[in-house]
Amino acid sequence: MEIDSKKNVAILIDDYFPDSTKVAAKMMHELACEILSKGFSVTVFTPKVMKDKMHITMLDGVEVCQFKLGPIKNCSFVKRGINESLLSHNAKKYTRPLHERKSFDLIINYSPSIFWGDFSRYLKKKNSCKSYLILRDFFPQWIIDNGMIKSNSLLALYFRIFEKLNYNSADIIGIQSPANIAFFKTKHGETYKTSLLYNWANNNIPTQDYHLREKFELQDKVIFFYGGNIGTAQDMGNILRLAKKLENNSAAHFLFVGEGDEVPLVLKEIEENKATNITYIKSVPQNEFKSLLKEIDVGLFTLNKHHKSHNFPGKILGYMVNRIPILGSVNAGNDLQDTIDHYNAGLVTVNGNDEQFLQNALSMLENKELRTAMGKNAEILYHAKFTVAAAADEILSILKNEG
Repeated sequence: MEIDSKKNVAILIDDYFPDSTKVAAKMMHELACEILSKGFSVTVFTPKVMKDKMHITMLDGVEVCQFKLGPIKNCSFVKRGINESLLSHNAKKYTRPLHERKSFDLIINYSPSIFWGDFSRYLKKKNSCKSYLILRDFFPQWIIDNGMIKSNSLLALYFRIFEKLNYNSADIIGIQSPANIAFFKTKHGETYKTSLLYNWANNNIPTQDYHLREKFELQDKVIFFYGGNIGTAQDMGNILRLAKKLENNSAAHFLFVGEGDEVPLVLKEIEENKATNITYIKSVPQNEFKSLLKEIDVGLFTLNKHHKSHNFPGKILGYMVNRIPILGSVNAGNDLQDTIDHYNAGLVTVNGNDEQFLQNALSMLENKELRTAMGKNAEILYHAKFTVAAAADEILSILKNEG
């Protein structure tokens, strides 16, 4: 049947515009705007550290409903765990004036966080509607893989309860790569209905310039850029080792932009080890971030080698849109490497193979024609797999099965 576009869509995400600079916030706002353009109305439920119980604003036609919650970003693991556990409770309690008077025809739940399950189930039951879970990482699996908690610990059991509730609340779980779907099924069998849902981005490139080279005196440099979460899941030491090996090459400069629990490692390398080929900038607004992307030469990404799942980092989408060649390091078996190799959009190696990572970086550094060719191929890859329109169509197709 045809989709009736006069429908209301609710999006649940723990980090959103205008307060966030995270890739997930950008992706979900782009998705909200795309769904809006198809004739739907969109309401985003998202937490915020604030005194008011609930605050509603309009952003680019999207209704953003913020509700009171303690900090869950850039805070201690314990504080985050306690506050995030209250996510669904506070959402139900503080947004009641909105969700009791407004009906929804589709719930879109973005994970992480795993703690939306109860609120998603509540809205789904109240409105007799479908729920689509966008699953971007397997928590708590990745912190178990990285040795942060034991697989048989009480904490792991606690997280597993909420993970299962989150999965059970969904009619379809959208997973970001074929390898991740296979990994998910090794853990859960055919219990849940899954669908392939790649990450996405729009291709709106701002006209204004950031003047990056002038601001930081990088006029004669080849800029290796890393932007986004600077954390354990990414393994910043991997890129810092690469920067160390290139410190005597005057043409190479590394730029980090973002926040996360491994920022101190980057700052230590700059301040204590006097690394002159590294610059760090705190998170910047999205319009500035997009302008900045136009002026870099190589887009970096890294994934912790202990991961068993196979993430497609959202940051690479910005590289693709801006025709930036990709230099990456992945956990073993990650099919992102095959995808980038197939399109010749960059050079990717397995995390731990530092020598090959270095040789790939040198190839990028010394060959401008290679960077240009791979940058063009990166844009081709974007149009082939990662448009926001394709993502919206995949998610909204759940409504075609109604009635």
